[in-house]
Amino acid sequence: MAGAAIVLRDLARTFTGRGAPLRALDGVTLSVAPGEVFGIVGRSGAGKSTLLRCVNLLERPDAGSVTVLGQAMTALDEAALRRARQGIGMVFQHFNLLSARTVAGNVAFPLEIAGVPRADREARVAELLPLVGLEARRDNFPAQLSGGQKQRVGIARALASRPRVLLCDEATSALDPETTGEILALIRALRDRLDLTVLLITHEMSVVKAICDRVAVMEAGRVIEEGRVFDVFTRPAHPTTRRFVSEVIGHVVPPGTVARLPAPGDGEERRLLQVLFTGPSSTRAVVSEASRRFGVDLNIVSGRIDAIGGEPYGLMALAAYGAPGAIGDAVGWMRSLGLDVTGIGPEALAEIGEDAA
Repeated sequence: MAGAAIVLRDLARTFTGRGAPLRALDGVTLSVAPGEVFGIVGRSGAGKSTLLRCVNLLERPDAGSVTVLGQAMTALDEAALRRARQGIGMVFQHFNLLSARTVAGNVAFPLEIAGVPRADREARVAELLPLVGLEARRDNFPAQLSGGQKQRVGIARALASRPRVLLCDEATSALDPETTGEILALIRALRDRLDLTVLLITHEMSVVKAICDRVAVMEAGRVIEEGRVFDVFTRPAHPTTRRFVSEVIGHVVPPGTVARLPAPGDGEERRLLQVLFTGPSSTRAVVSEASRRFGVDLNIVSGRIDAIGGEPYGLMALAAYGAPGAIGDAVGWMRSLGLDVTGIGPEALAEIGEDAA
């Protein structure tokens, strides 16, 4: 973890109230490299928001340590903590803009609170608004802005104090898909231009796929899987991660499509397969080769080529027909090449080891 921009070690946080205690964080350890866009993904209640708020100590952990840019945040007194937070910007889901202030006034607000002279505040606002595409909107009020424009104001405000770390708390959850793409592209461009380290939380794997370098998947206050986004998407190890990933790169074969597939002939069985192609085997004619080797018919139901973090992958849905055991042999051979083969649709793959896939 040496040289990391953010180091979280053995974080624990329990909330108590009228009901049973809620353990929001249960021994979380993470490290984020300088200049990285690191995503934390999980369902509601997984602990990801609590974890993010522990980074700038808006939420103080019960145990464990938080180090940001070389400073042990949990060891700082209140005055030192206020100074340290100036190096950490935060973007919120619901914008949190001041309705009575203009765009320029909202961006300048944290500098005003910090006691920065007016001339310096105005100069900083003049630098930031072009970066987020709002130069022409400087005198508008929040009510005059679209959701995407409001979030751009929030991003500019978060950058006002020249932070080196940017925390994004579900920054695109309130936006439509097109605007989400624009905001994610903006965050990544600002990361490159300003040499930021970005830590974001989301419940959407599509957001992780679009912007992140690495990702941690959380469940019940723990990190259950972590790694490069490409690796986690193409080789998810935990069942929860596999469910998340399937929402983005999985195949859902409509029942109508299955109904139109030919029935297996006498002595045949039929299986629906999903094949994920990565690495050297992604350019090999695997489907036709498997058909010849094992005497099975592999009909392509659907397929596409995409990329994660600039690395290409192919995804194909197949309807496989063959003698009992032949499909299993074909699947075993494809897996020996490093391909990920799983079952989809209503037909199970227990006979060929889907549960172990």
